[in-house]
Amino acid sequence: MYKRVLLKLSGEALSGDGNNLSPAVLKDLAKEIKEVSDLGVQIAIVVGGGNFIRGKMSAEMGMERNQADYMGMLATVINALAIQSALESEGVSTRVQTSIEMRQVAEPFILRRALRHLEKGRIVIFGGGTGSPYFSTDTTSALRASEIKADVILMAKNGVDGVYSADPKKDPTATKYDQLTYMDLLEKGLQVMDSTATSMCMDNHMELVVFNMNEKGNIMRAVKGEKIGTIIKGEK
Repeated sequence: MYKRVLLKLSGEALSGDGNNLSPAVLKDLAKEIKEVSDLGVQIAIVVGGGNFIRGKMSAEMGMERNQADYMGMLATVINALAIQSALESEGVSTRVQTSIEMRQVAEPFILRRALRHLEKGRIVIFGGGTGSPYFSTDTTSALRASEIKADVILMAKNGVDGVYSADPKKDPTATKYDQLTYMDLLEKGLQVMDSTATSMCMDNHMELVVFNMNEKGNIMRAVKGEKIGTIIKGEK
């Protein structure tokens, strides 16, 4: 079982029923995370903001990339606060830390403080991305996981149970990979995470597990090291 994990969630995974945020999805997610936390596993979370705004949307609106990226960072803070509320309703102690200071709603990101929270059994939710434009929340996950010395990044996908040779929703002949290296991702052009995040994980020897979060109990299975989804390492 992994002792310290970073859980990467997409913003879209929190939406449902035509809403940006689904109370039912948040409640189920909080219950699953609580079960893992109750085992003594230290958990950090990075969440995206795609349920509110993405880079593509900004291009369609003729918006500057910098402005759109900052809007996206604020969207991740909204999602972080929603996850915090759901977890605390289940009796889980949490802290939200943001890379953009907003002291009325969250702590600023301070590594030593984040580590202390994890050691005390609190779940730390990182919002605001890296704090700089042009970097995705994939890169944020790779960065924060390396900083807190996580054992693994658990990348929870919305409705996809691993890494495929092509988009399984569009190509029925796509094959699933059980294990890959980061060099495989770069050479095959597999869209698991952006190239910056991939390179950072490779350089820091960070293990990555890609799995389907829509199947109940998968977060626990991933934390226990069961063979689900696709495992990505530096070497085979």
